[in-house]
Amino acid sequence: MPAAGADARASQLGTLARVRHQLLASDRTGRLLDAAASAAESLDEDSDDACLVRIARREWEKARRVPADLRAELTRRASLAEHAWVGARRSSDFAALLPHLEQNVELRRRYAECFAGFEQFERPYDALLDDFEPGMATAEMAQLLGELREGVAELVAAVGRSTRDVDDACLRGSFPVEGQRRLVEGILERLPLPAAGWRLDPTAHPFASAISTTDIRLTTSYGEGYLGAALWSTIHEAGHGLYESGMAPELRRTPLCRPPSLGLHESQSRLWENWVGRGRPFLSWLHPRLVEAFPEPLDGVDAATLHRAAHVIEPSLIRIHADEVTYNLHIALRFELELEIFEGDLRLSDLPDAWNARTSEYLGLEVPDNARGVLQDVHWSAGSFGYFPTYSLGNVMAAQIWQAVRADLPGLDGQLAAGEFEPLFERLRARLYRHGGKRMPRDTFERAAGARLSVKPYLRYLRGVAAEVYGVGA
Repeated sequence: MPAAGADARASQLGTLARVRHQLLASDRTGRLLDAAASAAESLDEDSDDACLVRIARREWEKARRVPADLRAELTRRASLAEHAWVGARRSSDFAALLPHLEQNVELRRRYAECFAGFEQFERPYDALLDDFEPGMATAEMAQLLGELREGVAELVAAVGRSTRDVDDACLRGSFPVEGQRRLVEGILERLPLPAAGWRLDPTAHPFASAISTTDIRLTTSYGEGYLGAALWSTIHEAGHGLYESGMAPELRRTPLCRPPSLGLHESQSRLWENWVGRGRPFLSWLHPRLVEAFPEPLDGVDAATLHRAAHVIEPSLIRIHADEVTYNLHIALRFELELEIFEGDLRLSDLPDAWNARTSEYLGLEVPDNARGVLQDVHWSAGSFGYFPTYSLGNVMAAQIWQAVRADLPGLDGQLAAGEFEPLFERLRARLYRHGGKRMPRDTFERAAGARLSVKPYLRYLRGVAAEVYGVGA
């Protein structure tokens, strides 16, 4: 979009945010919710209508605590900061973004103050985290991610001592973009996405969005020198799309037609990308299709080599390029810095140094410039504090949900090896997708997984991968 229009667009977005907020937080909406609650008293508490009233009322309770002017300014400033971030990252100039970050953080502090006494919020970060993972407290997230960080760090150290030679050279070479596009579109056509209800387009940073359960927009990025980027990013985004498309039709056009949290949403992109897309059964199905698409660079590459390449564990500077193990260290770093910012332990002007020091400590890497360090992600410039931890939370949830569906489907490996993905999708839909946002995230997860949230199954999965590929961590 035209760069000169950034200020005008920011003001327009602020106005739209104000209007939406005023409608949601209005006394009239409150009266309607009161009337609906009375009418729903005789309903089963798990019915669609009872859940709708309960979830909508919590949204209203949160919204009415926030002044409309503050909501508009949060949106306007975030839009301006995103525009500034593009230039700051291009020139690796943190100082150019710093004033915008300072404004974003100050506005978010004011926003958090609006929730004093709301539910069990005890720390400012509780309010920020709740916007993305309702009901999850900062203390619980810190404990969960701390346990995960320690387990992953031990595993990465063990992999570093392995004598096995593991690499992804078979996925690097010359892979024309048009061939990659045909390949990933062929994979998507085989997945149980809604017929005539999705499309795929290229972008710099892959994402997925759902206009409705039958209108799924997926994006991916292609790099001629590395086939893995388009392959697994497409499956990742398809996981988001499968979740959105699997919601019950009767929930459409209501606040319940969405996942209850970002952690649960991410659990499904990760489940399809890693547990399915990097698993031996799927790769055995994919292997001949890869060879057919790219016979020259993949000449002599067997399915076992492809499996090893899919599970390379090697620290890298850029989060979105990280492997499935060290990715969690990237998230721990960001979560801890966010928490220090909002608890007054870290000045924003010191953020690059803190980032670089933690990258060295957690990943063993030196950051050459801010573009590949503190400026690599758009989230903070967009005002999205509390967002990052849901990425690792999604990994943890995915491990337990995968355990549950495997127990339901004893023939799952054979189905995946045959390219039969419908049975897995239907079990996930029954356990998770169809319910949309009817319940709070914790309840939704526990019903889907049949267990309380725990890091241990995810760490067992990662150790199993490392044991198989590197001979360590079992």
